[in-house]
Amino acid sequence: MAEAQALADREPTENEIKLVIGASSAGTIFEWYDFFIYGTLAYILKDAFYDVDDPTLGLLLVWSTFAVGFAFRPIGAILFGFLGDKLGRKYTFLVTVTLMGIATAGVGLIPTVGYLEENYGASYVVIAPVVVIFLRVLQGLALGGEYGGAAIYVAEHAPPEKRGFYTSFIQASVVGGFVLSIIVVLLCRFIIPEDDFNSWGWRVPFLLSIILLIISLWMRFKLSESPVFKAMKEEGEIAGNPFVESFTYPGNKKRIFVALFGVAGILTTIWYTAFFSSLSFLKGDMRLDELTVEIILLIAGLTSMSFYLVVGKWSDRVGRKKPIIIGALATLALLFPIFWTMGSLANPALAEAAERNPVVVTGTQCVTDPFAELFDREQTDCGKVLSTLTASGVSYTVIEGGELGVTVSGEPIPIAPEWLEDGAARTAGLQNALSEYGFDFSRQIPPIANIIGIIAMLLALGVLSALTYGSVAALLSEMFPPRIRYSSMSIPYHIGAGYLGGFLPLISGIIVASTGNVYSGLWYTWVVVAFGVVIAWWGLPDGPPRDFADEVGT
Repeated sequence: MAEAQALADREPTENEIKLVIGASSAGTIFEWYDFFIYGTLAYILKDAFYDVDDPTLGLLLVWSTFAVGFAFRPIGAILFGFLGDKLGRKYTFLVTVTLMGIATAGVGLIPTVGYLEENYGASYVVIAPVVVIFLRVLQGLALGGEYGGAAIYVAEHAPPEKRGFYTSFIQASVVGGFVLSIIVVLLCRFIIPEDDFNSWGWRVPFLLSIILLIISLWMRFKLSESPVFKAMKEEGEIAGNPFVESFTYPGNKKRIFVALFGVAGILTTIWYTAFFSSLSFLKGDMRLDELTVEIILLIAGLTSMSFYLVVGKWSDRVGRKKPIIIGALATLALLFPIFWTMGSLANPALAEAAERNPVVVTGTQCVTDPFAELFDREQTDCGKVLSTLTASGVSYTVIEGGELGVTVSGEPIPIAPEWLEDGAARTAGLQNALSEYGFDFSRQIPPIANIIGIIAMLLALGVLSALTYGSVAALLSEMFPPRIRYSSMSIPYHIGAGYLGGFLPLISGIIVASTGNVYSGLWYTWVVVAFGVVIAWWGLPDGPPRDFADEVGT
């Protein structure tokens, strides 16, 4: 492997490195755009693809389908990791970006449940969610092969002393995909009237992925194969079965375990909390104007992209472990205070009303079942009330036993019989009653000072994400031997990102729906990060960055 290492250490020309970073980063932005546009439009897609009356259930179903894509990322990592280690880095991530672009455009062509019911009957509405799930599976498979290919491709072109900085562009590109999805949605909202956008205009961002696919393929076809892979191929060092060798190579099981929980588990839960939990929190629980939320997240996302580059460059001097540990510990200390502050700034009236006038719900079997409608189970009357309060962003305390009742500051709210039979009547009735106590359920546009404060909180989350993510591409590339690098780093990364991170919006939503506390879902992130920082402290190497060959030689 001497020749492979020599090629890897060769200083690339300025034009070479610009092309490598530019093409890899652009493809990553486009591919993550394709994946994230679904989450960005979650509040519209819940009505387009799911025939349910409960808004909380509709949103949970959207996040469930979102999670399906993540669930298949590890399978994509195994499949494309095998191909990347056998056939090469370049052609493998050409396949992944093509698959992602086609699957995303397909979402924009799916008929809505309303159209299917009106034209073909109620029995055909199931077609929409089934097709969505199938396309999300294809997206998950594609994404499972994309990150590892792009990260390794840049890492194997980069000189060791700049590897953290060069690969940090890949990390920033993940945020770039999220930012691009918001930009496209905002442009569509400005061009297309709101009613038309909610009716058919939401399809445009999905269909645009075809144009992004063409641009990405044009850029990536101009790339040459990784020098390390070419040298391994010439020397006959290609792995026979990269998947098997990933678990049989000496010391690799420990490395995979550390990469899964001590790296991927930390970074992915913080990242999705910073961007997707905040998106759902501000649009849903805090009831902010949707356009305002998207502009806020656009500003915060664009600004935070630079943080990843700073951390990547910093890691070239201090090592990969230090930023991750600092970011994880800071997250444990600051996560709840950041969201508490963001909530008080986003909807002060709602926060103050909840503090001054606590809501208490009493009743037997007083537990909400967010999936009752989906599985044709009967929700208890108390459960119906809890579900409506949750969807309205109202925190509450439950006292089990006795007749069904709702009190605000000790004063009872009469519950009309029709509220328990009709969800719309229940929502209107409870919100009207609670508004008498200062609860404001209208869509909010906070004062400019509050908006600046919310952006500051999101930037704080961006810093935490950058600390735990900015150096990861370089770290994972250095942790594993070149002959099985694509497979070995992709498997733990996508298991962690696919299951620990991908299911975060769904799990957090279920926790909030079950507890009635809009902040309780953050405990999922906190626990995963707390476990991960212990593993990272134990398993990640200290000191300056080291190539895999250097590490095994010590």
